[in-house]
Amino acid sequence: MHTSTRFTLPRLFRSLFCAATLALLAGCDLQITNLTPKVLPENPSRIYSFAVNVKPTSTHVIGDSISATIVIDGQTHKMESGALGKGVFEYEFKLPAGRDDVAYYYVIDYSVDNDGLIRRRQDYIDVVRARIVSRYVMSLETNRGPVGSRISVVGRGFGNADIIKFDDVTVKTINESANSLSFIVPAVATGRNYRVTLEGAAGNSPVGTFRVDPASVDVSPSALTLSKDLSQPLTFTVSVPAGPGGQLLDVTTDIPESVVMPEVIVPEGQTAVTIDVKGGKPGTGSLFLKGYSNGEVTIPVIVQ
Repeated sequence: MHTSTRFTLPRLFRSLFCAATLALLAGCDLQITNLTPKVLPENPSRIYSFAVNVKPTSTHVIGDSISATIVIDGQTHKMESGALGKGVFEYEFKLPAGRDDVAYYYVIDYSVDNDGLIRRRQDYIDVVRARIVSRYVMSLETNRGPVGSRISVVGRGFGNADIIKFDDVTVKTINESANSLSFIVPAVATGRNYRVTLEGAAGNSPVGTFRVDPASVDVSPSALTLSKDLSQPLTFTVSVPAGPGGQLLDVTTDIPESVVMPEVIVPEGQTAVTIDVKGGKPGTGSLFLKGYSNGEVTIPVIVQ
């Protein structure tokens, strides 16, 4: 016996109309919004929450008639409503050991009232895949600061190969532990926001946005005249006390063989640091500090 499925013209027109005019909706009567992220942080209990928001877009929908189920790996589970707000349905699923992803979709059943004629309808979303990750970012210590600030990132599953990027530029990253790392705000243009991402062997993860604030620095003396193998003190003073971990002043030079100096870090809670600059081979050039005052501070250097 050959069995065929009837698909009437009115039903066909209705389907085409819905697809053309309400592409973001699961049907003409409902707006279905998946509240479950595609990346879920791993947890020891391996229980993960799935949630969907269902909002009627037609006055014919009977609100109390709406129910939701979730289909996971081919198995149907009833979702509970009310705990997260009106129209939100949720279900907690325990992922079997050894799995790091899950495929699912939602099915929404509801009734419509067309001039007293009650009909039962059903809508659903396409299959979605969620991935379970052992590495994830929870938060930035702060979302703004001046050049040279040391900023902590808290999360889980960090590795020694992980690096932080501002937009597409790699910045100095300090890998502290599996749950914490930090980075130094680079000498970039101030007064704007940068996209911060974490990259490594486990993939790329968005961290957030960071605003680089303008800052000023005074350098004393404003120029150096050195003799070979002799040192002279150089003091850097910033406008606000250095934050946790201190504030790195990324000083460079165009005469590296003529100038010998340590890394410049303003101690935490302080506004100034003094270092000794030692003369090397004779030469004439400068020290440079980007990201401060009018963009760059230049200290002329002569080594006799």
